[in-house]
Amino acid sequence: MIEKLKQVIEEIKVLSINNADELEVFRIKYLSRKGIISDLFELFKSIPNDQKKETGKVMNELKQTAEIKYNELKVVFGDQQKEEKTATDISLPGEPIYLGSRHPIYIFQNKVLDVFRKLGFTIAEGPEIEDDWHNFSGLNFPDNHPARDMQDTFFINKDYSLRTHCTSVQVRIMENQSPPIRVVMPGRVYRNEAISARSHCFFHQIDGVYIDKNVSFADLKQTLYFFVKELFGEDYGIRFRPSYFPFTEPSAEMDIACIICKGTGCNVCKHTGWLEILGCGMIDPNVLQVNGINPDEYSGFAFGMGVERTTMMLYGIKDIRVLSQNDIRFLSQFSSQ
Repeated sequence: MIEKLKQVIEEIKVLSINNADELEVFRIKYLSRKGIISDLFELFKSIPNDQKKETGKVMNELKQTAEIKYNELKVVFGDQQKEEKTATDISLPGEPIYLGSRHPIYIFQNKVLDVFRKLGFTIAEGPEIEDDWHNFSGLNFPDNHPARDMQDTFFINKDYSLRTHCTSVQVRIMENQSPPIRVVMPGRVYRNEAISARSHCFFHQIDGVYIDKNVSFADLKQTLYFFVKELFGEDYGIRFRPSYFPFTEPSAEMDIACIICKGTGCNVCKHTGWLEILGCGMIDPNVLQVNGINPDEYSGFAFGMGVERTTMMLYGIKDIRVLSQNDIRFLSQFSSQ
């Protein structure tokens, strides 16, 4: 029995194994449950007790020799397989580099800003966290105005809130700049509204202001007529409707013929043929006065438009929520713009 065991040990030592497949054959032949070593351990049970000590020593040497050889070669062939898997095949084509795209909100915003740059307007921005003066009081909001309620505005504390409109930047400009003033103010605003397919608690606005001597409502109308024609083309009708804003008097809302149905009536325009795109009006003299501008010498107009709604109309987007979800499948549609 001992001679047979030593013969198997020598056989294992001189056995040549060249790859992982041959190593697996070796494992099955010697180390598996039905392998040679397992069978020899079964024979060990029938050996006389006086021979078991010496025989057991040789059998343990046999098992250790097989396991050591197997484990050493397993590491060698395992590393070789890793190298083969990670090796670079220079004959393969390179991975494509995908170009990013501008967000549709900023595509539309940049188009709007380009139009007003042609009219001599400059661009200004302001903080998204505002105090009461710049967001409300400096714009002639009365103390009991609904916008001051927590149901409509995100208050941080009693003195500060997230701005509800970009017109707050207008107050900062009037405080620090003398007329003539001709500025457009893009940015994100926040209102405590229910999120749905048509509204969100945060969105983007572009507000504008023009203050100079002898500015009239006719100047406002011609400015906005030019804006619509440049942005949407000559085919869309325009109308003004009386409205109310605390910081303008008189005030109006501006509609254009529905982009989808071109004025014939559809679900988007609620079968009216018209879509509201902005609010506007002549700056209230009280607003000029509290911000250090003499209303007897200067006058001005202001306007403000929501970016998301108009973007949705331009691109046929039916749910405002997709504009803030950063879905690559949606955004990749605008990679050419």
